[in-house]
Amino acid sequence: MDWLRVFYIDNSLKFGCNRIRMAVESFYSPIYPLKGNVPMNERLPLRTKLAYGFGDMGFSLTSTIIGAYFAIFLTDVVGILPATAAAAIFIGRTWDYINDPMVGYLSDRTRTRWGRRRPFILFGAIPFALAYVLMWYRPPLASQVLLAAYYAFAYILFDTAATVVYMPYYALTPELTSNYDERTSLSTYRMFFSILGGLVAFTIPLLIIGAFQPENAPRILLMGVIFAAASALPMFVVFFGTRERPEFSELKEPGLRDSLKAAVKNQPFIFGAVIFLLTMVSIDILETTLLYFIKYVVQRESQSDLIMAIIFVVAILFLPFWEWTSRRWNKRLAYCAGIAFWAVVQIVMILLNAATPLSIILFLCFLAGIGVSSAHVLPWSIIPDAIEWDEWQTGERHEGMFYSLVTLSQKVASSIAIPLILLILQVTGYVPTAQTQPASALLGIRLAIGPIPALLLSGGILFSILYPLSRESHQRIVRELEARRAAQKAGA
Repeated sequence: MDWLRVFYIDNSLKFGCNRIRMAVESFYSPIYPLKGNVPMNERLPLRTKLAYGFGDMGFSLTSTIIGAYFAIFLTDVVGILPATAAAAIFIGRTWDYINDPMVGYLSDRTRTRWGRRRPFILFGAIPFALAYVLMWYRPPLASQVLLAAYYAFAYILFDTAATVVYMPYYALTPELTSNYDERTSLSTYRMFFSILGGLVAFTIPLLIIGAFQPENAPRILLMGVIFAAASALPMFVVFFGTRERPEFSELKEPGLRDSLKAAVKNQPFIFGAVIFLLTMVSIDILETTLLYFIKYVVQRESQSDLIMAIIFVVAILFLPFWEWTSRRWNKRLAYCAGIAFWAVVQIVMILLNAATPLSIILFLCFLAGIGVSSAHVLPWSIIPDAIEWDEWQTGERHEGMFYSLVTLSQKVASSIAIPLILLILQVTGYVPTAQTQPASALLGIRLAIGPIPALLLSGGILFSILYPLSRESHQRIVRELEARRAAQKAGA
């Protein structure tokens, strides 16, 4: 992408980043030898990248709509108190504590002519769509307790169906390619569709719904049906458009205890999981809070689709930049730059109010989109590299378990963080369905949009600086694994 070379990178910044990289690699060099090179000739076909990437659009549509609208749907349409809504969401999401590792472990042990992961994606697509519709139905119940019980059950059902398809989908990444930079490229294609799905999810539902008011409940259900169908289609594209590498299905089926032990002892995985966790929880919090911020703090609800569109369009446009930056430096240093920039923007956003001109709001959204772009592609591209380290150490591959633990940790944190955000609104005096909110509630929304995610993102930067697996050490491990597999095949 020659056009990206117009981006000027200050030499002093490159020098400082290289010094950090050299120091970290020197510290870990006894564990990860850096001698030797892996041939950089493994390239995925464009059709495979497009088919795999398109799959994330289905997950992005559903998860973004839930993250952005489900809380305000419960409070402003169903009429549930924020604390009660927090309890329903917490109960619904805690089921994933069991659900995620179970599906990940099963997919690791599955052996079929279609591979280990793809059968789950094929047969789970329809239940995934049906369960999603139930999330947006408003039952004819008056009791706060019964309403909370219904939505907790609907959440449990949806999360179960979603895990069956997305856990094997995520685990496909390291099985499609072992190339360090190709994984970033694959994640970039995937995040293009993910952010595109987010853009659609933040704009089209509002055109269908209008406003989050009780009388619009039928429109909200219609929105759920439309997006349920749209989210199932990409699953079939992934199944028919990708192929798993057969050599991984020939490896020994891992046991549950061995899988958990391998994850705990895998240092790159632990660091990558924490980076992913802190980044994704920040995104979850911002998705939950953003519409509250637009509606009550800057009072631009009628322009919320434009505001959200700016963030997501910019995020899409900057995906090639972050892929280029990752190739020019490496994944962790690119992450540090992008996330630090984004954290600063979120802090600045707390200064906005109803008198702020729309042009300034949109400019800050433009800057936020640059950081959102890095947050979507780089954490996902870091995780797969720990899979080869695992095989190098244990002789087995535990992609399903590793990805299940990563997403589980995020869901555990989100199941606590998002209800806490709702509790902050409750404590600060948020009034459901009110046209305006007291100053204390506006302060609570500002805390959730700025300092809280900025603090989490800063933690992600720290762990990224210390991440122990570089491009060179990963290439060395891949080459040794290829030689080991070739020797085992020759011996057989």
